Formats: sequence, structure tokens, C-alpha cells
Amino acid sequence: MVEIYNILSTKDIFMKRIFFTMALVVMLFSLANAQIAKHSVGLRYGALYGLGTEITYQRGLTSENRLEFDFGFNSNFEYVDNFRQDHNSWALTGLYHWVWKLDDNVNWYAGAGSKLGTWSSNQGYNYRYHNGPFFTASGDVGIEYVFPAGIQFALNARPEVGIYNHGSGVNIGFAVRYQFK
Repeated sequence: MVEIYNILSTKDIFMKRIFFTMALVVMLFSLANAQIAKHSVGLRYGALYGLGTEITYQRGLTSENRLEFDFGFNSNFEYVDNFRQDHNSWALTGLYHWVWKLDDNVNWYAGAGSKLGTWSSNQGYNYRYHNGPFFTASGDVGIEYVFPAGIQFALNARPEVGIYNHGSGVNIGFAVRYQFK
């Protein structure tokens, strides 16, 4: 019985150390503020679940927070069983980011927001037309490198949960932006 108590208390101490270490790391990241540019503009290429190439704009709010807006448009067609299927969509994504500095030129960020847009699709031999608005809740986590000349490269993952008329998935993206100080 004493041995079981000793094992349990050892696990409790171990868990307390892990919790304390994680809390310390979070506090240190919070103290290491990133220097966010006032404005950034560029292109973001989203793969897997995105609209393709999006125009992206970031607006710095404080030294630790910023807003990001991405506008994308997608228009494509494919032939399925000798019938043309057209797919069109556009969306505006708005995100709020918290930014932490890892190195002089490297930051990581996480945030939340939403996406609003519309889609339309013609399918099959009788061209049944489907369309409508959609709305998602979006998250964002990524890492970015800023060159001294103001060019920013970013790699991020944007999970999206469909709220209305949209599915759920993860949009992996790569962005190139120019920063205005």
C-alpha cells in the first residue's frame, strides 16, 4: 500500500513539474514580443482545402496582435463522364492573430476568425445548378520569416469548421508578403 502511495505521489510531482514548465514557457513567449509591421500585403497560396491563390493583407494592431484579411476566388471546370461540371467560389477570410517572437526574424502565430463567401456549381448532363452563401469558423497557426528588406515568408495551417453550407477541413498555405513599417 505504501508503494502505491509513493508511485502516485511521484506521478503527481512529475505532473506538477510538467505543468510548471509549460506555464513558464508560455510566460516567456509572452514576454518575447514580436515586432509586427503596420501593414503587409501579398499573396497566399492555399492547398488541399483552400481557394488557391488569395490576396492577403495584414494590419498590425499592437506589437503582439494583428488582423489578417484574405480574399480568394476560384473558378474551374472538369469533365466527368463527358459532361462539363463548372465550379465557382469566392471568400473573404478575417483572422485575429497573436504573434510571438522566436528569433530576430522568426515569429510564430496563432489566431481565430471566420470565412464568408459564396459558391456555385453546374453538374451533370442537365446542368443542375447549385449555389449559395457559406460561413465557417476558422483557426490559424503558422510560422513566418521576415527578411531585413521587408519580405515575409509564412507557412500556416488553417482549420475550418463549416457553420453554414460548407464542409470542414484544414487549409495548408504558403504566403509571400511585403511589409510596410
